[in-house]
Amino acid sequence: MKARGIDVLSFAVGEPDFNTPEPIIEAAKKALDQGMTKYAPSRGLPLLIEAIQRKTERENGFSCQANQVVVSCGAKHCLYNAFQVLLNPGDEAILFAPFWMTYADQVALADGIPVIVPTSAENGFQPDAAAIESAITPRTKVIVCNSPSNPTGGAWDRATVEAVAAIAERHNLTIVSDEIYEHLTYDGHQHTGFAQLGPETASRTVTILGVSKTYSMTGWRIGFAISPPEIATAMANIQDQVTSNATTFAQAGAAAALDSDPALVQKMAATFAERRAFGMQQLRKIDGLGVPSPKGAFYFFLDVSRFLGGEIADDCALAEHLLDKAHIATVPGSVFHAPGHIRFSYAAGLDTIAEGARRLGDALKGLQ
Repeated sequence: MKARGIDVLSFAVGEPDFNTPEPIIEAAKKALDQGMTKYAPSRGLPLLIEAIQRKTERENGFSCQANQVVVSCGAKHCLYNAFQVLLNPGDEAILFAPFWMTYADQVALADGIPVIVPTSAENGFQPDAAAIESAITPRTKVIVCNSPSNPTGGAWDRATVEAVAAIAERHNLTIVSDEIYEHLTYDGHQHTGFAQLGPETASRTVTILGVSKTYSMTGWRIGFAISPPEIATAMANIQDQVTSNATTFAQAGAAAALDSDPALVQKMAATFAERRAFGMQQLRKIDGLGVPSPKGAFYFFLDVSRFLGGEIADDCALAEHLLDKAHIATVPGSVFHAPGHIRFSYAAGLDTIAEGARRLGDALKGLQ
């Protein structure tokens, strides 16, 4: 549509709209000039692994050894490696809906079975301990956690993290904790990672981190997993037969990012906080639209159920309608196992958010 000259506004992509900060770009350029264009160890360059160790000690409240770290081609690649290692055919993995659709597909690619535990906006999309317990069977091997969350923007408080950790310990389960949005939190929310709870929890946790969201480095494709040594070794062995190493000079840029001035992250996080507040103000002007307050990430997870069932059958049809008629791109909630919703990213400028909210309101007004 854009190629045909149509003014489409996209709120569908999960990607910061800033360029990568210049000091990180310069570090990668320097690495290229120094000939850092060859293969690297499958687990990752020592300079990046050491930066990761400093980062977890400084920011995440736990320490790790080099043999616990595997650097991969983005956090998504880390997740794939983890599920391939942890799941045998027929093993079950608990997912909390709404969830990023890749979790279910990657569990299936490992011949595992996704088991869905629903959450709701009323409690900030945090899981209920009793619901988790009822979903566990003898085949359950993994609990997949994502806080702050894509798509909801929900973020778990420490009590929830501790409750899930206790369940995992009781049932001898591995926690796969996707914490890629760790630095993008609002309203004073303090991110709590599983591994920082203590050695017992860390010994059964695969922590997924990366530079894509925090440092606006989505195209660099650098993520890393921190896990018990035996899991890390298995993940590295799989990766060795698939991609070998993540891009060498991109790892140099990632190392520079992790050691960079915290002001780089703080500036971007402050911009997202401003956009979040402005977006909620604009979207809440729309009658009938449910707009929860996201505690993290950069998504509004909008309840559009009041506008469905008549002319527009479901959220997938609504997303098509909004694209065709209002020229705004969103993602239907059904993709995330949450029908009746759409995901609306605020990784866009204030003027774009204002115009997108206006178009959304006009489009929905005709459906009530």
